Amino acid sequence: MTLHDDAVLVLKAYEGQPELRQAYLDHLSAHPEDGMWKACTDGHLTASALVVDPSRGQVLLTLHKKLQMWLQMGGHCEPGDLTLADAALREATEESGIPGLTLLPGGPVRLDRHPIPGPCTRHLDTQYAALAPADAVAAISDESLDLRWFPYDQVADVADESVVRLVEATRARL
Repeated sequence: MTLHDDAVLVLKAYEGQPELRQAYLDHLSAHPEDGMWKACTDGHLTASALVVDPSRGQVLLTLHKKLQMWLQMGGHCEPGDLTLADAALREATEESGIPGLTLLPGGPVRLDRHPIPGPCTRHLDTQYAALAPADAVAAISDESLDLRWFPYDQVADVADESVVRLVEATRARL
């Protein structure tokens, strides 16, 4: 099974956001060879994960170097990723520096389509949530300017609506 095939299966099983889910499926149908990859300038799927510490009521956000926004961990799929979940977990681990993250069961928490600076026009982000082990210590990567834990109720003060919606959806699933 290819990463593309996994994405189609994951999206078909995802029960939320029907119109956006269909837009993702239509994109993959129109781009069977490159719809998962950064080279697809018509947009491509990405995978992200909100790192959560439910015991402390916090989420870990990264101050993205290029966008200069507080976001969840995430990014482009790579050839070694077998599944979207693998890509999301890899990105969360790399960008948080936290070993032992586990994805919240049940597949993606949300989908989010957003424009990005060229040459590509948009990301079709498949958003997961990752549970941090007890007393996890984050370590900043070279992909971010800062890395910080925020209480759930402070996320809206620093992040945009897409991150706030992801936090809300994650909390509803916890």
